[in-house]
Parts: sequence; C-alpha cells; structure tokens
Amino acid sequence: MARFDKLAVLAKIGAAPVVPVFYHKDVTTACAVMKACYDGGVRAFEFTNRGDFAHEVFAEVVKFAARECPDMAVGVGSVVDPGTASLYMQLGACFVVGPLFNPEISRVCNRRGITYTPGCGSVSEVGAAQESGCDLCKIFPGDVLGPKFVKGLLAPMPWSKLMVTGGVEPTEENLKGWFSAGVYCVGMGSKLFPSERIAAKDWEYITEKCREAIAVALSCRK
Repeated sequence: MARFDKLAVLAKIGAAPVVPVFYHKDVTTACAVMKACYDGGVRAFEFTNRGDFAHEVFAEVVKFAARECPDMAVGVGSVVDPGTASLYMQLGACFVVGPLFNPEISRVCNRRGITYTPGCGSVSEVGAAQESGCDLCKIFPGDVLGPKFVKGLLAPMPWSKLMVTGGVEPTEENLKGWFSAGVYCVGMGSKLFPSERIAAKDWEYITEKCREAIAVALSCRK
C-alpha cells in the first residue's frame, strides 16, 4: 500500500519539482541512486518499469525508501496498462506514470487514491486525461513538443499541472526554459544519471545535480 496519497504526492512534487526517472536491474545500485537524489532534496522518485523482473527490484527499493528515505514518494514509470499499474500499487507505488494516456489506468488509480500521470502529446489528450481524474499530466516527448507547446496550452487551460519528460537537462538554461513556460515539474532521466557516474558510484555528483536543479526550478517561480 502507498505510504503517501495523491494530495501528499502532488505537494511533494510541487515543493521539489524535479522527479528523477531511473531504472537499474541491481537493487543496491537503484537504492544508492535514490538515496543520492533524496540527499539532494528530491521527494518523488520514478522507478521505470523497463527490465525483466523490474517489479521485484521496485519492491526492494520501496522497502529501502521506508527505512532510509522516509519522506520519499516512490512511483513507477513506463506503465501502459491497468494490470501493471495494479501490480505496482500493490507493491507500494505512490504514483503511476506512463508514456501514453490509458483511461483504464485512471480507473484503477482513482480507486486507490493514487496519482496517475499519463503521457500526452496534444491539448485534447491533456483535456481527456483531466476529465478522467488526472491532476498532473506528462508532456511527452518534451524534446519534440518544446516549451512553446507548454506555454500555448496553459494560455487557454491555466489550471493545468504539467510535468515534462524527454529533453530535460540539469542545466540552468534548459530548466529555465521549461519552468518559465509554466511547467509544474520536470522528469529527468539519463541526463541526470550519466552511465560513467553510475559505474563509478559517484553518488555525490547526483546529489549535487539534484540540489542545483531544484534550486533553479524554484527560482523560476519567484
């Protein structure tokens, strides 16, 4: 069962609007990366459903978070069907993210009070997702749609909470572009976790990048 409900998760993301997106088949590495993010101020961590037996790794990551990162909301990404969403929620997922919008996932998440953030590539998709109860919609792929899409969507739909994933980098220029356009938060994957840093177990690098990214994001809201 999730340790944090929908309202708590949205509040955590709003306060620290950078959501790391990460997968690793090794439990120890996944936990170390999450702890590094936590130390950098992150309070919502997306573990992606990418590899074989990913749910088994996820279960251990959730247990680790409860012990070592007590304020961290751990969610699952790359979910495209309700069965997978239900599996991960049973393992403790506090939020569910997908590359596409599937209204059946909305049904199973709403039943348990869990945030579902679907991937949307058009204004109509965002509208349909909102009608199904999605409070936070993912603009994906961000590098294709760009900050102008976000700004254009928010003009007629200013109530929208948007998370952009894809094309987000831990640089001041990139982050300012997205947050100045009006995103609620960003999801950041490979750019935050260079393979050579992971191989070297350079967790301090990840901690510092998370800290810097959150600071830039919050400064854009002032």
